[in-house]
Amino acid sequence: MINRVVLNETSYFGRGSREKIMDELNSRGFKKVLVVTDRNLVENGVLEMVTGYIEKSGTSYYVFDGVKPNPTVKNVKDGLMMAQINSVDAIVAVGGGSPIDTAKAIGIIMTNPEYIDVVSLDGVANTKNKALPIIALPTTAGTAAEVTINYVITDEVNTKKMVCVDVHDIPTLAIIDPDLMQGMPQNVAAQTGMDALTHAMEGYITKAGWLIPDMFHINAMALIYKNLESAANDKNRLAVEKIGYAQYIAGMGFSNVGLGIVHSMAHSLGAFFDTPHGLANALLLPYVLKFNGETCPELFRNMGSAFGLDMKNTTDEEAVDKVVQAVRDLSKKLHIPQTLSEIGVPKEMIPTLANQAINDACTPGNPREVTVEDIIKIYEEAY
Repeated sequence: MINRVVLNETSYFGRGSREKIMDELNSRGFKKVLVVTDRNLVENGVLEMVTGYIEKSGTSYYVFDGVKPNPTVKNVKDGLMMAQINSVDAIVAVGGGSPIDTAKAIGIIMTNPEYIDVVSLDGVANTKNKALPIIALPTTAGTAAEVTINYVITDEVNTKKMVCVDVHDIPTLAIIDPDLMQGMPQNVAAQTGMDALTHAMEGYITKAGWLIPDMFHINAMALIYKNLESAANDKNRLAVEKIGYAQYIAGMGFSNVGLGIVHSMAHSLGAFFDTPHGLANALLLPYVLKFNGETCPELFRNMGSAFGLDMKNTTDEEAVDKVVQAVRDLSKKLHIPQTLSEIGVPKEMIPTLANQAINDACTPGNPREVTVEDIIKIYEEAY
């Protein structure tokens, strides 16, 4: 079997590392950049923590702050128009997965204009050119969009989350500065951290798992499980830093092997109800882990060991249950809703959600073969 690993070119890590954007902009010869972000980051002063250094570099920049959570085709087109009008030669994405994903779509279309409709990027697009260079500075610790070949855009006309997979979209440069993540609200830190845990756990048990991604996933889930509560609830600086690195490590893994039906089911919730992606993943993760457990119990023993649980002398069923309970306990400590009814999902929508989830790009990677009926049952259990 031939396995492929795709990673970005350069990354910086550490508090204050955002200052490196000055040297990078100058050494790469960028003259005009589009800064893609969201309004909240502008209003709470996080954006200026980055743009101050862009100004010091002497680089001209234009700010597109129209990105919404679960970014839409319209967001992409609006940002693309600003990039085209100003003839930018690079993009700086500042934010969580939503701004970085939007930047990826803009960057791809700038160099592959035949995809200007955006919706044709759904799935594995046969683009020919690398995206316009993207510098990604995450402000949340969850999606790892700064180091993945995936991005997700909502097709609002067809009420669908498009999972776009393209080796040409990976950012040229990633700057993981925990100072940009320190001020996350508790619910954002908790939900995005659980998103990262989902990436690590789903990536580890996916059908395509193998040695190198496994190494990333095991280390990521160990860091997340042991540090997320302190990072989200207590704002412990060292814990925030460790989660920031862990989500990146998980991204290096899952980007190269895919995911499973936690993400498929979460994408449906996001498309129909605008549910925050991290929240949807966190809520669904224990239920899907239980479903998948009978397929790969030995992998659950390894995940439990990464958490620091005693997995010796457990039956297969006990090993699975122990890991599922550990995830559920962590989620509760983070004050994350445990059922779909708590977040206002109408029960009658479950068949519609399931029919979309079965066709999601993440479904084929699930370790256990799944039917629409299986997904309906999991949604019902989570209700």
